[in-house]
Amino acid sequence: MTQGPTESSWERVGDRTYVLTLPAFKANIGLVIGDEKAVVIDTGAGPGEAATIHAAVREITDLPLVAVNTHAHADHFFGNAYFAAHGVEDIWAHAAAVEAMEATGEKQRALVAGSEPDMAAAAGEHTELRLPNCTVADEPVDLDLGGYTVTLFHLGRGHTAGDLLIGSGNVLFAGDLVEEGTHPEFEDSYPYEWRKTLGKMIAIDELYSVVVPGHGRVVDQDYVRSQLRNLRQAIRMCNTAIHEASVDYTKAVPVLPYGPTQSRHLILRLKATETPADTIMPH
Repeated sequence: MTQGPTESSWERVGDRTYVLTLPAFKANIGLVIGDEKAVVIDTGAGPGEAATIHAAVREITDLPLVAVNTHAHADHFFGNAYFAAHGVEDIWAHAAAVEAMEATGEKQRALVAGSEPDMAAAAGEHTELRLPNCTVADEPVDLDLGGYTVTLFHLGRGHTAGDLLIGSGNVLFAGDLVEEGTHPEFEDSYPYEWRKTLGKMIAIDELYSVVVPGHGRVVDQDYVRSQLRNLRQAIRMCNTAIHEASVDYTKAVPVLPYGPTQSRHLILRLKATETPADTIMPH
């Protein structure tokens, strides 16, 4: 039987839908509660965070759990093994995210050394990399939680190749396609496509008025529009610098709407992912 949140830090953001923000990476964990099952959205950066999430979930519901990973970055899926060891049989992700987890997971361990040293060292219980066993591709997937359904879907590449969105009523869990309180990260992004994916998110704003970013405070669609404007502006500025052969393109860094590290990564990814169509399309 389910009940409302108790003394935990869950924030109710919609019907049956809650958010918990973890301290280390400020990652937002989602929880949606049906009559028969509940779904946990992202599992933390290792067994320590996963145990915190699991305990917080059990303050609200004792229903069987399903897990979803929004994308293939360590702070969002390194807790999978803990949840699998505590009864979670189905873990969902986009197919491209699963491929990336398998290819880069071991290299990502160093990223969590500060908050999850056992996970970083692959030492101790629940520190193995557990890949999702259920995948989403081009077609949306409806998860029936009993009396309530959440929808898993992919609008295109952006922050990564396998960004998965989760719709629950009027709430959209956007993963790191949307960031609040920090700059977007571009290391393995597809900036031109990210621009298009955000546009598709805005096009369905009548369905989802509440947006949960991967990190930071819950926002609305106006915030998504502002992130899209910033990205469009940054792409235009970068393209000008990149395509003026007499100009060092890194001179664009100080005037971009992001931090210097993110700006450099953006420029590198624009150069790496550019197609002939991008060079002739207006930005």
